Amino acid sequence: MSKPDLTELLHAAVTAVGGVERPGQVAMAQAVAAAVDDGNHLLAQAGTGTGKSLGYLVPALAHGERVVVATATLALQRQLVERDLPRTVAALGPLLRREPQFAMLKGRSNYLCLHRLHEGVPSEEEDGLFDPMEQMGGPTSKLGKDLVRLRDWADETETGDRDALTPGVSDRAWSQVSVTSRECLGASKCAYGAECFAEAARERAKLADVVVTNHALLAIDAIEGAPVLPSHEVLIVDEAHELVSRVTGVATGELTPGGVNRAVKRSAKLVNEKAADALLTAAEGFERVMELALPGRLEEVPEDLAYVLAALRDACRQVITSLGEVRDRSVADEDAVRKQALASIENVHGVAERLLEQSEYDVIWCERHDRFGASLRVAPLSVSGLLREKLFAERSVVLTSATLKLGGDFNGVAASLGLAPEGTEGDDLPVWQGIDVGSPFEYRKQGILYVAKHLATPGREGSRTDMLDELAELIEAAGGRTLGLFSSMRAAQAAAEALRGRLDFPILLQGEETLGELIRTFADDAGTCLFGTLSLWQGVDVPGPNCQLVVMDRIPFPRPDDPLMSARQKAVEENGGNGFMAVAATHAALLMAQGAGRLIRATGDRGVVAVLDPRLATARYGGFLRASMPEFWYTTDRNQVRRSLAAIAAAADTAAADTAG
Repeated sequence: MSKPDLTELLHAAVTAVGGVERPGQVAMAQAVAAAVDDGNHLLAQAGTGTGKSLGYLVPALAHGERVVVATATLALQRQLVERDLPRTVAALGPLLRREPQFAMLKGRSNYLCLHRLHEGVPSEEEDGLFDPMEQMGGPTSKLGKDLVRLRDWADETETGDRDALTPGVSDRAWSQVSVTSRECLGASKCAYGAECFAEAARERAKLADVVVTNHALLAIDAIEGAPVLPSHEVLIVDEAHELVSRVTGVATGELTPGGVNRAVKRSAKLVNEKAADALLTAAEGFERVMELALPGRLEEVPEDLAYVLAALRDACRQVITSLGEVRDRSVADEDAVRKQALASIENVHGVAERLLEQSEYDVIWCERHDRFGASLRVAPLSVSGLLREKLFAERSVVLTSATLKLGGDFNGVAASLGLAPEGTEGDDLPVWQGIDVGSPFEYRKQGILYVAKHLATPGREGSRTDMLDELAELIEAAGGRTLGLFSSMRAAQAAAEALRGRLDFPILLQGEETLGELIRTFADDAGTCLFGTLSLWQGVDVPGPNCQLVVMDRIPFPRPDDPLMSARQKAVEENGGNGFMAVAATHAALLMAQGAGRLIRATGDRGVVAVLDPRLATARYGGFLRASMPEFWYTTDRNQVRRSLAAIAAAADTAAADTAG
């Protein structure tokens, strides 16, 4: 039987989801099909509006082997599982003469744990959290109410997936009804194993042709060695610009006095007195040293810290050995208590040991937080070797995003993923190709990139009155409709505070309401502005006339005192490379490309991206950063941009009046 034609399959899928076929989507589907058939790797840049989900799903489904799709955001996971996959599978089934199955799989802590829900939280520090539910008249605290709602939801949910609970609950409430993989008793030992939501999700994934997961679980699967995902021939990483930071996050260890004390509480009753005393003494020593610790990178672990870390490591090892020697009859389910204690102690032991190793491949630093106190962190200097070895070795990998080409080529992103420059050949080097399938939008006609070249170069601290004046004038010209992207929360707050007194337009500020609610309000009201920081650079999708001005207060370089970024930059320089361009400029380029992508979300959108940092026009690296952004019409003429904004706003007002009339 002949294989169905890819063009025919794509047409059927696009029709089923109510979309429009795009040349870029066809080019992407063909490139994905070729890479998958040849067992090679592909980096595919596909601009907003291309329809990239179908551009990879259709050839992957046509290939017939199991596919894992990993995304960074919940929104895209939902879109795939609730909209794109059901319709695509239904449309392709008759042509493929089989009906591919699909499933969602996340880490265990994302699913409700029935054992934890029914048996309670087996640790002293959480005592009393369930009491409010037993009192006459019901719970009064927010936590108590959340827990009652979770119990009710447990009776009706089919998946137990936290993201299916609307509205959501706090992390604290969720932690009462979930477990990590280390804390889990295992289905065979658990009284609720047969009904377990996490186990059911794994079983569905084993039977599925397409498994949708997240970057974090993909990272755990690669790092931990024990496979979490079912075996697969093809891996598709969507929102691939996020992958390196997500993998770094999973590979980062942390020790805090609070975390160590929790581990002590969980294990103290389960070990002999000698082991318990040793752990308590070590924990107290660690807490004393951390009280005096200064924030910043530790090129070498100081002697006093090394001493308490060694004591902590050795005490943990002693506790791990003796866990279970002592029985605690005061708890209902001792197995669960012991498993949770073991998970906590093993984590402290592992991080302490890693900190003491002081590997040249790790970066160690101390952080201080006003609310949570001091923490010690250890992260890999680079994850490129890990990704090259674990990701590209045994499967065909497709990485896609709207922003993979930085400065005009794919090599910067490829290097961070462990890939050699495109076209480089060698026995152990994965073969890959980069393709930019463009965008359906006419960026030069739809958008303007304006750089405020006349402003003073932003310094590290201090108010930027000239920048605030410029921002106020731009917002006035646009009639509101402004998304303000700031490099720090402090800058966003200062701008909101200053302009709320000067302008008649409502200014929403990130943190004053949930992000979803802020974005909804911004999208619904043309006169409104929304100011915020990092998550807004990547998470806002507001097509139409209510977002016509996107402002960046400055080039978003990493902070000079960021321990991990500065260590990575230094490592590149020691190997003869340009650390600033490889790390700081690449980081900024990725964010600016994402931020600029907030402006044009549909074919009818018009607007301006304004960068209030003259270095984008004057510095040598400015060209690299501009080449990473959509190809808008470029100007530094402040009067021209005000006229353009006013004209775009007037056209939107006229269209709104005509619609209302």
